[in-house]
Amino acid sequence: MTETVRQRLALVVSVAGAMIVALDGTVLTVAQPELQRDFGSSVEQVQWTSTGYMLAVAALLVIAGRLGDRYGHKRLLLFGVLGFGATSGGIMLAPDIGWVIGMRALQGVFGALLQPATLALLRLAYPADKLNTPVAIRTSSIGVAAATGPVLGGFLVAHFGWRAVFTVNVPIAMVIAVFILFVRVPAPSGRDRQRLDLLGSALLAAMLTVFVHTIGAIPRGGWSSSSTLLGFVATAGFAVALVMHERRTANPIVPPAVLRSVPVTASMVILLLTTSGMFGALFVSTFSLQDVLGLDPFAAGLRVLPMTVLMVVGAPAAAGALSRYGARRCAITGTLLVAFGIVGLVQIESAGTWWITGLSFAVLGAGFATVMVTATGTVVGDAPAGYAGVVGGLKQTAMNIGPTLGITVAATMMVVKPSYGGVPATASSPAASFGLGHTLLVLAAIAALAALPGWRLPSRASRTMEVAN
Repeated sequence: MTETVRQRLALVVSVAGAMIVALDGTVLTVAQPELQRDFGSSVEQVQWTSTGYMLAVAALLVIAGRLGDRYGHKRLLLFGVLGFGATSGGIMLAPDIGWVIGMRALQGVFGALLQPATLALLRLAYPADKLNTPVAIRTSSIGVAAATGPVLGGFLVAHFGWRAVFTVNVPIAMVIAVFILFVRVPAPSGRDRQRLDLLGSALLAAMLTVFVHTIGAIPRGGWSSSSTLLGFVATAGFAVALVMHERRTANPIVPPAVLRSVPVTASMVILLLTTSGMFGALFVSTFSLQDVLGLDPFAAGLRVLPMTVLMVVGAPAAAGALSRYGARRCAITGTLLVAFGIVGLVQIESAGTWWITGLSFAVLGAGFATVMVTATGTVVGDAPAGYAGVVGGLKQTAMNIGPTLGITVAATMMVVKPSYGGVPATASSPAASFGLGHTLLVLAAIAALAALPGWRLPSRASRTMEVAN
């Protein structure tokens, strides 16, 4: 097998593994209403089909990356993909909502195992200075999967029922597993086979689980409720215990070489802030388009389409810009484009400014594609091959916590009261529009803050992170 074939096969597997996760998340949203009717379950129960998955993924991503660094990313990816497909089959046969919730949580475990491995394979297959293009292809593919999900999910649910949404994952997972068998990447060296820190892993998983659950419940309880404050106190307690333990252990869950890398830590902060602003803005926009302007879901989706298109076509352009201008300029430009795009959405409540909304979504998509390609390329490229998994896990953790935090900020700030009697609320109605513009400006400010850590990225396109011996 030639080097080129080996690299392309790793890229195919990386893209396919990332796409199946992205596709699963968006098609489930379409299937949830019928799932609720089928089982006669409550909204809160249906919400846990997503919450259980999210908590499992958030808690285990970094640990899964560490396992991949120790036992091999190809092996972990194969195990994750097969488990993802098997749990999809289990959900397809679910007799009640409790079964779905449990299987979705288990599916989150396997989703956490495969996600860092898809990034680590690229790092192992490509030299650091050749990563921009494969990262851009992966980013574009995720955008395609996310955009295709609602359409595919709507078709499957309409013609075959909600179970078909999970049925399609089974053959796709089997095909990906076959391709994984032919991937050839370096096996972990003796230096990389350090003993896994079980106590540190447990403390990290507990901290992330409590934190994500706490911020996810804020829209219902509020920032100052006893449950929220208790959740933050518990998170801080686990964090302190984790730091104290990691300083003493010989094999920390996050190696010191990774913590000392300025480009890696800066990229994590950029992804956290940018995804917070962007996904919070999308949450606000969805309510504005449907509850304020009275658009149906399909028409609202068309308004957002420019963002998806620019994400897909903008990723390859971002890879070229990254190679030419360097990570620092691209990251700062991308974050500011995201912020400007969110500011433009302030006009979303006015039905006569649809072109401004479309342009704002386009700017948002172009900026986010630039941020994703830059931050991902920097994270993966600056990580030594022996730590590619844990760095990939950290990156995916930021990508999971950021949207949750942004949606929480949006949900607690904005005030939207849907119209009654089938008459859409107007933009001039205080009950409908109060808080939307201010919320978007706050989210834009959060995204703009990501430009600050952008200054800490290298001015040139790629740089190898030095590892202390």
